[in-house]
Amino acid sequence: MRPMTVSSDRWSWMRDQLSEREQAGRLRWLSQTVWLEDGWMMREGKRMLNLASNYYLGLYPWISDALWNSLNEEARLLGEPGLRIGSGASRLITGHDPHHAALEREMSEFKGTEACLVLSSGYMANAGIIPALVGRHDAVFSDRLNHASIVDGIVLSRAEHIRYPHRDLNRLEDQLKKWTVGALGAGRAARKLIVTDAVFSMDGTLAPLAELATLKERYGAMLMVDEAHSGGVYGIEGRGLCHALGIHERVDIMMGTFGKAFGAVGAYAAAEDIVIRYLVNQARTFIYNTGLPPLVAALVRARLQEVRAAEEARSALMRKASLFRARLQAGGLDTGEGDSHIVPVMLGSDRRAVAVSEGLAEAGVAGLAIRPPTVPEGTARIRFAPSPLHTDEDLATAAEAVVRIADEL
Repeated sequence: MRPMTVSSDRWSWMRDQLSEREQAGRLRWLSQTVWLEDGWMMREGKRMLNLASNYYLGLYPWISDALWNSLNEEARLLGEPGLRIGSGASRLITGHDPHHAALEREMSEFKGTEACLVLSSGYMANAGIIPALVGRHDAVFSDRLNHASIVDGIVLSRAEHIRYPHRDLNRLEDQLKKWTVGALGAGRAARKLIVTDAVFSMDGTLAPLAELATLKERYGAMLMVDEAHSGGVYGIEGRGLCHALGIHERVDIMMGTFGKAFGAVGAYAAAEDIVIRYLVNQARTFIYNTGLPPLVAALVRARLQEVRAAEEARSALMRKASLFRARLQAGGLDTGEGDSHIVPVMLGSDRRAVAVSEGLAEAGVAGLAIRPPTVPEGTARIRFAPSPLHTDEDLATAAEAVVRIADEL
């Protein structure tokens, strides 16, 4: 028998797809980055103003010796030799540490809910919570610009995915009305979930949360709000946009992350006790996932106190974002509809966005190109996130560079 002929390049299909991405201006790659003080960074040997991170409040990002010693001492008082860097298992097995329990109590108080559940990341939270709430015969109503983790959570749930145009309440109500009538006609006791980002990470726009709460009450739906980009930034003590608008008690689940304003990693879900107990039993990304490292839980507990006290940083953040946006607009650039701490510059084509990003890197400014599928076709952009660490002078210089380079290209 003749031996089977095997292609000499078994990954040719991958090479072809990567080549297509590169030609379209959509190839992604990793660039090693070293963070410096005062909002700067080193990337590929070049010093750049870091306007690309989600580190919104600019709180000290390194662990001081004093904090490290304090956390280790607390761990010893809890009965362990020191602070563990790993949970060692799912929290339902042996991975539930005293710092997890303490962080959940403190976050529950912070969010004003009966209970809270800490998960390993925002992505894992959305990918687990949504499929726990809805299933094959249910429906999820999702803003078209919601984060990919929300979209993937909906796909995993197998519920009907009904997308409405960005912040279009009339379309959402039409969809709710139509689906509710159809579901009742079919005799199904189906569940409905409205899910939205509070602040949309690539546009800087705010969700109409009060109106969404009214619609969820009118049509008997659940409402889940992802506070990833609003937590720490909006509301008294940084409790989030739901609290800033005074509608937190009308929201069924407030989910958020520790990877943005908190400058760490991990996520939480805050809700009534029955909801949290249900998620402990039903959210697969909690049940089957190694718990958040106790080290991180302890650090987040310390950071929570800093976030709550960071009123000056929140005020400075909004002022600096407004200053930066105004400079860009004065230079004739389109910064979209948002007025939050996130400032996009809309550039249209993928190639132009990449070219502007590369030009900014040469000028010492880190502003990365955001392209489809992260954003809709034809809306490639540079997404900027000033922080309180940046001086007004640095932001003015950066804005001038953006205007000049965008004009040249």
